[in-house]
Amino acid sequence: MSLRYDVVTFGEMMQMLVADGPGPLEDVRTFHKRTAGAETNVAIGLARLGLRVGWASRLGADSLGRYLLAEMQREGVDCSKVVVDPEQRTGFLFKGRTTDGSDPPVEYHRKGSAASRMGPADVDEDWLRSSRHLHATGVFPAISGTARAAAHRTLEVMRAAGRTISFDPNLRPTLWATPEEMRREINALAFQADWVLPGLEEGRFLTGAQTPEAIAGFYRERGARFVAVKLGPEGAYFDTEEGRGHVPGFPVKEVVDTVGAGDGFAVGVITALLQGLGAADAVRRGAWIGARAVQVLGDTEGLPTPAELEAAGPW
Repeated sequence: MSLRYDVVTFGEMMQMLVADGPGPLEDVRTFHKRTAGAETNVAIGLARLGLRVGWASRLGADSLGRYLLAEMQREGVDCSKVVVDPEQRTGFLFKGRTTDGSDPPVEYHRKGSAASRMGPADVDEDWLRSSRHLHATGVFPAISGTARAAAHRTLEVMRAAGRTISFDPNLRPTLWATPEEMRREINALAFQADWVLPGLEEGRFLTGAQTPEAIAGFYRERGARFVAVKLGPEGAYFDTEEGRGHVPGFPVKEVVDTVGAGDGFAVGVITALLQGLGAADAVRRGAWIGARAVQVLGDTEGLPTPAELEAAGPW
């Protein structure tokens, strides 16, 4: 069967305003415009490495939406399933700067955004089935009840079609009514995925297990074929059909911004697995891209080109 895409994804994209310097956001005078969105960060990274990528979403017909759509198209992502709605608005966020390697402060303005109005009716099943793979995260289903229903439907369609699915929990506690609801809904999605990519603290919350080995085992027992537990500077632990192991992290000179590291990790794992590489090489590539991501200001500046990836190999 001839497939149009290598990977498709659903998700909200927002305009991000990054502080020019450290300090409380209310004291910052100058911001730099960037793009933000867990799914779209991954889409950009995949497209930059030459994969055929499609993104489905909804944007407002405002300057923010026009900027985001142009950026995705410039990166080579197919946006034919992105709806621009003149009656709705695009979400945005402010992100601060830190100097100690800690997570920066983030202030979201996304409630009632165009993407949060998406629902199951926005799921084009034929479009989904025209792809080898679906990448999903826990962010899109958190932004509204209708988005959650749409997220479940995308995974159901791809699973029924026999396509592979990767899932990054990407927990956003402030978007959920209760921690219990977040745990239940995120795990329901994770249990439909082939490749599950939790962070260590996410995995502890979602599974009740404490070690990377036990967290990975929790998802493997429930059907996942590949689980990689991200350990930050320590690398990642993986448990797959072909074996288990630990890949050490890559040293970095300076941590500039930790946001986006997990998305970079997903880019590395997905590209490697779709290319037929083994589990250890896939996790190693993910750890390398994640290390690049923490050394730059925005979410996507550290995502490599094919030449940069080849030079860093071997993989």
